[in-house]
Amino acid sequence: MPPEKRIPNKAPVIRKPGVKKPAVRKPATNKKKKSVLSIQLKLFIAGLLLILLSPFYYGYVLRSFVATWRWVKDWGQDPNYRTYESFNIKIPKKYTVHGIDVSYYQGKINWQKVKEMKEDEVNISFAFIKATEGLLLVDPYFQRNWREAPKSGIICGAYHFFRPKKDGKTQAKFFLQVVSVEKGDLPPVVDIESLDGVSPLKMRAELSDFLNYVELKTKVRPIIYTGLKFYEDYLVDFFDDYPLWIAHYYQPRLRLDESRWKFWQHSDKAKINGIGHVVDFNAFNGDSLALDRLLVR
Repeated sequence: MPPEKRIPNKAPVIRKPGVKKPAVRKPATNKKKKSVLSIQLKLFIAGLLLILLSPFYYGYVLRSFVATWRWVKDWGQDPNYRTYESFNIKIPKKYTVHGIDVSYYQGKINWQKVKEMKEDEVNISFAFIKATEGLLLVDPYFQRNWREAPKSGIICGAYHFFRPKKDGKTQAKFFLQVVSVEKGDLPPVVDIESLDGVSPLKMRAELSDFLNYVELKTKVRPIIYTGLKFYEDYLVDFFDDYPLWIAHYYQPRLRLDESRWKFWQHSDKAKINGIGHVVDFNAFNGDSLALDRLLVR
């Protein structure tokens, strides 16, 4: 048989009559601390939501994001020749006055949208508009563009596409029959881009006749537009008294002494609000006051 288990003797607990065991209570300070923390947390969350839901916050975040992304995208590129997303081209940052030139190719233009377009400080201040070509061709959109563009506040000038095979003086007369040069306009422009099968000497003689007749009738010295290579090949050291508008694309700077030119057509692929086709983009060599001094008086 297993040995008997022994129960150890316990001393009896003697309680005095009428005396109760004291209750153990948790300190009240923890509840107060939790209550204060809960209020602070709610206030913090409410303040954070107000910030996150604020349009000013999103404006700041978006501006910061766009600026950072542009900085990353342009890393290693010429800082003076930056990409402008709205216009979809690179634009030399050195110049502050910008413009376009248009013809029938751009179709019907909403000039108010053209004027309102802006990215950073770049917007359209002036436009050269094709009027005539050779002896018979009138641009079908000239009259509309010539009428509507100034209404939007854009400074305008008209140009003639010159044909060296045709008589220069007769081309000038035709141009002035279509275009009325008025106060506040940019000077008239002659666009010369090719020899058209004639000698450089013949081209310069006809061009000189055109320029002389236009200046005689308008009392304004015309602007000569041409490509950089054509200028270097056939016009350099000729017509030095005439303002130059030079085409030289996709470059951070124009390879020509700045004292020689007034306008630089640096791209032919710009996207402009209100125009359904790509557009030539130009920079003016000077500020807005210099552009104003160039206008017809």
